[in-house]
Amino acid sequence: MTFSWKAAAAALTVLAATPAAAQERISIGTGGTGGLFYVIGAGIADIINNRMEGTTARAEVTGASVENIRRVAADQMDFGFSSSSTLYEAKEGQGPFEGDPQPVAAMAYLYPAVLQIATTADTGITGFEDLAGKRINLGPPGSNAAVLSQRLLEAYGVFDPGNVEFLSYTEGTSALMNGTIDATTVLAGAPTAALIDLDAQRDMVLLSLDQEKVGGLFEEFPYYQPHEIAAGIYPDQTEPVTVVNDPATLFTKEDADPALIEELTAVIFDNLEELGEVHPQAQAISRDTATRTPIALHPGAEAYFGSTN
Repeated sequence: MTFSWKAAAAALTVLAATPAAAQERISIGTGGTGGLFYVIGAGIADIINNRMEGTTARAEVTGASVENIRRVAADQMDFGFSSSSTLYEAKEGQGPFEGDPQPVAAMAYLYPAVLQIATTADTGITGFEDLAGKRINLGPPGSNAAVLSQRLLEAYGVFDPGNVEFLSYTEGTSALMNGTIDATTVLAGAPTAALIDLDAQRDMVLLSLDQEKVGGLFEEFPYYQPHEIAAGIYPDQTEPVTVVNDPATLFTKEDADPALIEELTAVIFDNLEELGEVHPQAQAISRDTATRTPIALHPGAEAYFGSTN
């Protein structure tokens, strides 16, 4: 057979003119690499990459809720993680989005992120009323933990701006053990590393709220929910503890393609057993609670959950 350069050139021309199969790229807004948003987001990205043909997903390192919302709304990312409180404020144009409501919609409630206020037995503090006049760490400055801690202390009438600190969770537990503060707060899934460490070194006491006394908190801020930490989650915790839950929520832009969002929601919730392997808190993600979102579900997510009921 005689080799034909003309035929070869023609074949290359045809190949060049034939587009490769389009690769869908999905960007997921998470948080810092040490946080739970990033860990679970990376697990979701892996599931998408393994289960959605022709799709490449990437968990993006971000400043978490507020940044994720702004970037998803600006079409810089496809979906992301947020606390329920921040997502509600974004939709309503409140808080950091004052006067600038964002075009977002929920995909799913993921898992509880609960405000745990801890002290030690030697302080004599056993309830929220005992915090009057005490030195309290509210959490990192500007954090959801600090905002929620202040609101809860105000509901009990024991908030004193002159007696609060704004420390990281690790710094807060260290200060509590050193006796420089009397109580510290952590907003995270339970159990959480900072309090596991505290409980291992001290006789830790977790404060339990009275829902009747702070009912106004849940009325004024409907994105918060009461939540019970079961006895034994921490070794020194022998009784159930009632806390405030500011759940982690998955969201997208309100005009995102419904078919894509339905497919993404399906690939996540049809593979929860696999996702649960990335972190114990991921095991709390469930179809049973997924629709308990602070804002309306995106039509794509609504279609998925409607079809699985």
